Order: sequence, then C-alpha cells, then structure tokens
Amino acid sequence: MRAAAETASRAGYEAGAPRGEADVTVPTDRGIVEEGRRVLRLEAEAVAALADRLGRDFARAVDLVFACRGRVVVSGIGKSGLVARKVAATLTSTGTPAVFLHPVEGLHGDLGIVGGHDVMIVLSKSGATRELEGLLAFAATHEVPVVALAGRTDSPLARRAAAVLDCGAATEACPHDLAPTSSTTAALAMGDALAVALLKRRGFDSGDFARIHPGGSLGRRLNLRVRDVMEAEEYPAVPPDCPARDIIAPLARMRGTVPVIDGDRAVVGVVTAGDLTRFMESNEDFLDAPVADFMSRSPKTASSEEPGAAAVHRMEEHGIMALPVVDAARLVGIVHLHDLLRAGAV
Repeated sequence: MRAAAETASRAGYEAGAPRGEADVTVPTDRGIVEEGRRVLRLEAEAVAALADRLGRDFARAVDLVFACRGRVVVSGIGKSGLVARKVAATLTSTGTPAVFLHPVEGLHGDLGIVGGHDVMIVLSKSGATRELEGLLAFAATHEVPVVALAGRTDSPLARRAAAVLDCGAATEACPHDLAPTSSTTAALAMGDALAVALLKRRGFDSGDFARIHPGGSLGRRLNLRVRDVMEAEEYPAVPPDCPARDIIAPLARMRGTVPVIDGDRAVVGVVTAGDLTRFMESNEDFLDAPVADFMSRSPKTASSEEPGAAAVHRMEEHGIMALPVVDAARLVGIVHLHDLLRAGAV
C-alpha cells in the first residue's frame, strides 16, 4: 500500500501536481528534452544571425590585430570574461599570441602589461559595464586600439572602439531572458571567426599548428612523421624480372605489399597479395612469370618527412594498405596503415 501510494504521488508530482505545501512543477522527461532543444535552437539562431552582420568592421578588426607589433590583450568581466579567456586561448593556439587581462586586476597594477604597440579586444554584452571604464580610459590615453565584441553597437564600449563586432542576441536562452546564454555563445563564435580569419591571413598551416602543439594526442598526431613509423631496415624490394614464385614469401612477411624497384632503387611498381591472386586465377603457369606482368604500375608513395595523417588519408582515399617511402626518387622504406593508426596518426 505504501509503495503504491509513493508511486502515485511521484506520478502526480512529475505531472505537475503540488508536492506537499510547495507548488513546484517538475517537467516530464519529454518536457526536459524539449527545453534542451529550445535552448539549442535559440543559441544556433543567435550564432547564425552574426554572419549577416559581418562587414568592414570585421575586416578592420583583422587588420588591426594582424598589424599588432606588441601583445593582443583580451578582456571582459563576468561571463564575458570567461569567454574572453577562451578567445585569448584560441588566438594563441592559431598563431596570434594573446593574453587575458582581468579589467579589475588591471586597475590594480596588471595594466603594466599593456604597451603602446598592443591591441585590446574587449568583450561585453551591455557595452556599459562600469568595471571596463578604467581599462578603456587607459587604452585611450596610451593610444591602444580597441576591438569591441559587444552586444550593443550603440554602447559606450562600441563608441570608443576602433572596430565593433556586433555580438548581440535577440533573446537569451534563459527563460527569464536574464542569464547570459545566447549572447555568450554568439560572442564565443565571433571570437572564433576572428581567430580563424587571422589564421588564414597569416598563412598559418598544419606545420605551424604542430610546432606549438607538441603535447597530448593532438601533438602526437600533428608531429608524427612517416619516418617515425616506416620500416626502413630489412624490408624486401624486388626487381621487375623477379619470378612470381620468389615474391610469395616476401608478400607474407611484408603483410601483402612489396615494392618493385629498378637498378637505381626508383620505385617502378608494387606487388600486392591481391595482384598475385588475380594473376594466379587467370594464369596456370604463374610461378615463372615476372612480377612486371602483374605489378601495379605508377604506385602511390609517401615521403619520410610528410605527416603520418597525410599518408593515412592517401591510403584511405585509394583503398590501399601500405605505401613505399621515397626520398630523392629512391626507395627508403615502406609504411603500413595499421602501424600509422597504432601510432596515433589520426
């Protein structure tokens, strides 16, 4: 009886009936899922709306930061400050060194990091946050240009900025339209847009990215080279006139792929287990046939210095399991897909 009563009480509570004296409504699972969807849609709409607002000020912001000979100082307070930290981190990791400066700590000595060759990026939903006033006054006095990521383009922050990026959101995802939700997502996306545009402007490529990301799985993936994984010693390679009977054992040892080379060790083909099998099916006297009769000509190759991820992509694109490794037109090794995957190339 007691269990049944508790079950009935819980069912009524979840349906919205009062529990005890408190008039508390707890949404059902379906209502919770719908609320999550509502939030995601609102925030996605806020980000999508930014694209139509980009114009000359965005290009001006990129120019200012690109030309900066000092530091890029990113600042904001509250939730905008948290977004500012992420913007600074993204800029730094994509080739634009940046630091975060808390506006209040700045007024108590940390403004010493800001110099005349710097650029400030300041984030604020209202653009009228009192704690930013001292920071902006300092920037004006020292002729430090300010890029504003602001929720209002008519705000004091926007009026004092050299470039204004409109990050306003029509509606916060918060049901009371109070907690920064859509607006912070929009500001974060605008910061990413700025960082990526600068990345393109600098010509910052995957090699640059690898240089400053040496740690963790990302660092391993970016820094892994074919030379780190390839078999460079005691791997078989045969001439074009090698008889089929002599390729069977090397194919087994090399997991189904053997390079074919000329007298200068230039790769003129490869023999795979599939090549041999297909030749056997149509030729009874295959054992004495030279590998030149069934090898794959003009094979895909790799360089020892190229990223392992690039070699993996080439193998997947062409449906092959191994690549001869060639430097200065000479065979120097062979690299296998499984070895690259095991080493964390992707």
